[in-house]
Amino acid sequence: MANDFFIFIPAYNVAGTLASVLQKISDEVWNKSIILIIDDGSTDDTRGAFENFAGSLAEERKSRLRYMRFEQNSGYGAVVKKGLAEGLRSGAELVACLHGDGQYPAEQLDEFFDYLKTVNNVDHGDERKFALVQGSRHLTRGGAKAGNMPLYKRLGGAFLTAIENFAFYQKLTDRHSGFIVYDSEFLRTLEFDKLSSSFDIDLEIISIADSLGYKLAELPIPTRYADEKSNLNVVTYGLRVLRQVARRLFA
Repeated sequence: MANDFFIFIPAYNVAGTLASVLQKISDEVWNKSIILIIDDGSTDDTRGAFENFAGSLAEERKSRLRYMRFEQNSGYGAVVKKGLAEGLRSGAELVACLHGDGQYPAEQLDEFFDYLKTVNNVDHGDERKFALVQGSRHLTRGGAKAGNMPLYKRLGGAFLTAIENFAFYQKLTDRHSGFIVYDSEFLRTLEFDKLSSSFDIDLEIISIADSLGYKLAELPIPTRYADEKSNLNVVTYGLRVLRQVARRLFA
């Protein structure tokens, strides 16, 4: 079974959105991927939503879909570490994180996979390859506001990104998007057990890639905020981000 890509889906209380997220993954991506839902101790019927969706699939497609569950809520970072480790174990060339709440565009996975494969197939000489490509909600001017991102998140994100761009070599427009496709070669340089178990893990991984001289890329994605409940404490997250910046500045 061809397995160029591995997609892991952090899923916490996403019974109402999980099926629609999976439905938006294109046939081309399905046919080259293993897709793993990681249920982080959901208290709703996330598992039932998965089972109902899986039951509607043809056998070949169903064989590419997996489910695992943490009985106790372990945190976003723990889910990401598990997903990345499983992605490496699968032997996939590229590993994607796609959230189960519908906030990020599953339909753009083709574009992101194609982009990272293309740029890393170019001879980079003595330079490092691209470690990842991240979805940015701010590359398109006014996109975050149009997508109903709350004002406090737009202002807070802009403030943190400005500080991060001062601290890191490579400048990005949106360091706080969780829609990321990773190159497996880079992932093999990470020590997963030393990474954060909280929401700042994405920034931590980006910081490591930047410090090791890997290239970073970003592509525009739409902003999608509706009535979903966020599990992110913005104050705690902001402090964790500043800690990552301090580690980089004073390492």
